[in-house]
Amino acid sequence: MSGQALDLKRSAHIVRRYKILVGAAAAVGLLAGAGYAFLHPPMFSSSALVVLPVSSNQISTQVVIADSDPVLSAALPDAGTAMSLTTLRSRVQVKSLTGNVLSFSARGKTAAQSEAIADAVANSFVSYISSGGSPTGKLPARLVAPAANATGSSLPFDLAISGVFGALIGALIGAITALALGRGDRRLRERDDIADAIGVPVAASIATGHPSDAPGWAKLIAEYEPGVIHAWSMRRALNQLGLVDLDLKGPSPDEGASVAVLSFASDRKALAVGPQLAVFAASLGIPTTLVIGPQQDENATASLRAAGIALAARPEKGNGRLLVTAEGEQDADRPPGSLAVIVAVVDDATPKVTDTMRAAVTVLGVSAGAATAEQLARVAVSAAASRRDIAGIIVADPDPADHTTGRLPQPARAAGRRQPVRFTGTTTETRR
Repeated sequence: MSGQALDLKRSAHIVRRYKILVGAAAAVGLLAGAGYAFLHPPMFSSSALVVLPVSSNQISTQVVIADSDPVLSAALPDAGTAMSLTTLRSRVQVKSLTGNVLSFSARGKTAAQSEAIADAVANSFVSYISSGGSPTGKLPARLVAPAANATGSSLPFDLAISGVFGALIGALIGAITALALGRGDRRLRERDDIADAIGVPVAASIATGHPSDAPGWAKLIAEYEPGVIHAWSMRRALNQLGLVDLDLKGPSPDEGASVAVLSFASDRKALAVGPQLAVFAASLGIPTTLVIGPQQDENATASLRAAGIALAARPEKGNGRLLVTAEGEQDADRPPGSLAVIVAVVDDATPKVTDTMRAAVTVLGVSAGAATAEQLARVAVSAAASRRDIAGIIVADPDPADHTTGRLPQPARAAGRRQPVRFTGTTTETRR
């Protein structure tokens, strides 16, 4: 399929998964909104009232005259600030309140400026039509209510409002972008989807460390101690895979056991599954050997191999319960009856399980959101071709929003003959 169907629950998971993107978009929107408010500060508004003779029947004409160039040009010197005629016209609005009352509303960057502009234009209009130069002739008009009590918001308030609005718009754009990216993302994140891809159940889900160099790997091997939940998950997986019994006894002293943990070269989180599983098995008192064997991609395990060599040379620096070997085959020093945990890495596009070390049990380690169904299927096919069926999946760093288990459903009981009950047995004929 080219994309995943979206519903409300899945959409919420996608947005949560891309929370960094959504947060970044919201932050950009916040800055954009606040920047716009800063560059375009809030304007204050004030109005002055001019009354005309009651006999004036051309109030609409007076509105046009009040907004004409002669009136506005004469008001410029008294407007309280240097501005052009065009700017003054954009800041003044004249309208009729009644048949003989005009309202001169003006906007300014401050309350005093808006009041000064309104009074200047109103006085200029009164002087113009009272002088006889008006096209309508001389009319007695007077300013009855000078501008006062300008209204408007403060700059901090406007910055806050614009910033919040910008953040909401940015978050919405980020969420839409996240949904678009999530719909086209074919990587599997839920345990059920990972299990269904190859028909293999999830044996355990654990948090993993992410070392990037040899000292980091050495520290992980020496100090790793899982939490209670992850410890129980790994303990149950070891039992289900047949590596330990219910009494936590390991392999028989005569035979021993081995498990290979396959992972993809690009999946850095899943690379720690094998070492952590080995450390945990050793903590149960099981003689355990961590083997960094031949890989399809040697570069993926270079740091881990270097840490293994260092720990093998100085065992007192490592985990005393665990033997680490970086040889190409299981070392002769491996204790009899011990459990061998083999780290195996394959290529994402063309996995070749045959290039890795063989073990009695093979599991696939994959982190949430690291592989597609096609990639999982390719590694399963490669494993089957080399007669190494994958017995289980260990999910590294599961998605916190994933509430699935990865347990494959049991086949439904076939409908047919009625099953016997305790007291009646089976019924061979229907009651008439």
